[in-house]
Amino acid sequence: MRGEIKCLPAPAAGAAFVAGRSLTVGEGESARTLRCRSARQHHEKLLVAFEGIDTPEAARVLCGQSVRADLEDAPLGPDEYLDEDLIGSRLLDPSGNDLGYVVASVVHYPAQDCLIVEPGGGLVPLVKAFVRRIDIEAKTIALDLPEGLL
Repeated sequence: MRGEIKCLPAPAAGAAFVAGRSLTVGEGESARTLRCRSARQHHEKLLVAFEGIDTPEAARVLCGQSVRADLEDAPLGPDEYLDEDLIGSRLLDPSGNDLGYVVASVVHYPAQDCLIVEPGGGLVPLVKAFVRRIDIEAKTIALDLPEGLL
């Protein structure tokens, strides 16, 4: 009613939606910088209002667009990683042996984040019960997976 849009931020990005902060909306040449007027939690989504977007019609133009913030505006907490830091990581067993899989992408589901791994497009839940160690520098993720998960 007031030009708010529903957002589904990545887990580490929710802190970037703060009144007064500038965010980039859209991609490429159509990207534009908008200042956040307000952000509030509504069920499992954020309702975000931007300065100058005051009607449902103006907000509708933003539907389906990506919203980005500078990394310093969304600092990572302990055990939080950027998707791009995980992509390309090799999967290891708890002893450090290569399992033969590489992280192709990261998906964010309501219950937990998951790694999509190649070959085969397997899905690995990114949960403490399975993850033993993530080494961003070495691009490795040591996992203790249940038999048959991959």
